[in-house]
Amino acid sequence: MTRTAAPPATTPATPAAPPRRRRRHRVIVPLALAAALIAGTLVAHARDQPDPTDRGFLSPTATDDDGGSRLAGALRGRGVTVQRETDLLPALLALDSGPATLFVPAPELLHPDTVIALGELPAGRRLVLVDPSRRLLEAAELPLVPTDRRWATRAVAPGTDGRPCPLPEAARAGTAAAQRQRYAAAPGRPVAVDRCYSAGLVRLGGPAEVVVIGASDPFRNDRIGEHGNEALATGLLGVHGRVVWLDLDGPAPAPSFGTGSSGEPGWSPTPGGSTEYDDGSDPTSGGSGESDSGQDAEQDPAAPPEQDHPLLDAFPPWFWALLAQLALAALLVALWRGRRLGPPVAEPLPVQVRAAETVLGRGRLYQRARARGPAAATLRAATLDRLRNRLNLPADTPHGEVAARVAEQAGGTPEQVRELLYGAEPESDAELLELARSLDRMTRTVAAPPDRPTEGDHR
Repeated sequence: MTRTAAPPATTPATPAAPPRRRRRHRVIVPLALAAALIAGTLVAHARDQPDPTDRGFLSPTATDDDGGSRLAGALRGRGVTVQRETDLLPALLALDSGPATLFVPAPELLHPDTVIALGELPAGRRLVLVDPSRRLLEAAELPLVPTDRRWATRAVAPGTDGRPCPLPEAARAGTAAAQRQRYAAAPGRPVAVDRCYSAGLVRLGGPAEVVVIGASDPFRNDRIGEHGNEALATGLLGVHGRVVWLDLDGPAPAPSFGTGSSGEPGWSPTPGGSTEYDDGSDPTSGGSGESDSGQDAEQDPAAPPEQDHPLLDAFPPWFWALLAQLALAALLVALWRGRRLGPPVAEPLPVQVRAAETVLGRGRLYQRARARGPAAATLRAATLDRLRNRLNLPADTPHGEVAARVAEQAGGTPEQVRELLYGAEPESDAELLELARSLDRMTRTVAAPPDRPTEGDHR
């Protein structure tokens, strides 16, 4: 009789663990928030900083935050004559009538062909330039170069770098917001440069003084009242009692050279030569101390007014495209994370974990963390809860009464029971194990019926 072999027992296949879900949002969301914060900071900083190319920037007639009407009023209050010019040629001609200060608040608006005239002023005059660039200094043949530039203007004392400031105007003003762009002597040009405010304000000596300041804050309406800004601005501009204020509405056009009525070369501010100034004429004569010799060109009423957007022009187009992409990505992440609407819904656990496994896992966590104190506190709390239920004791029962009642049932003295239930933390794993055994033995003794032995007794 043939014996058929039983087929081998097959073990149930263990289901493969699901692939671990990659939580890319944990990296994307912080990076997106950081990028948005940086972008917001840059936009706010660009919005807060004035633009020298804006109409009315440091104009003696502008009353907005970036204007210079408060400075013009302060100069007039000190007896200084303020002469406003809107073109460089009348401003230069105005310097021929006597000592004066030529104030150029926006030197970048000058045409490159006319910048050279700034370095050829008559003797006894002063030129004040606000935050000029390297290109303009080289074009004017001034032996200065910009060096370090700060994120924002800082108010410092004139001699904060340890060197005394030789300018009496700065010494009288004291602390002022003049340190943003720093300047130094050009390499290879042996010239004496007076430095103040950590090189934020420099002066070149010579027949015509040149003063360069790397911040516009002391001259602006919104900052002139801070620190010693007003004293510094009025001191720099009012040293000769007359200021020729070059107020340019925009980038100056290329000059056109022709022949005036006297037969000498003339200079027209427009390429077509619509308004020519001869060397023998003085367009600034016949005023009460403030003149406006450069008339604005009449605008075509049919042409729409130009609208400037300084915030849009402050950054290149790729920056706004990147910002829009980041905003779209943040919106998609928010929609993805918020796909579940409403309150959380209770769901059954996918697996059931046995109590013994839970206790074992929690005990291993305590052991790994060397948390003998929390483990002992957990065991004592569970024991006290069972003992109170067995003895019908309220939760606020004093420790001494609990120890006395338990000692009556389990034996021993109340002091021993009190030490066991409310004693000190164990100092070693062996003491923790002995404590757990003693608590378990006490719980079984008290909870057992009087006619039956406890599970821990020998039978």
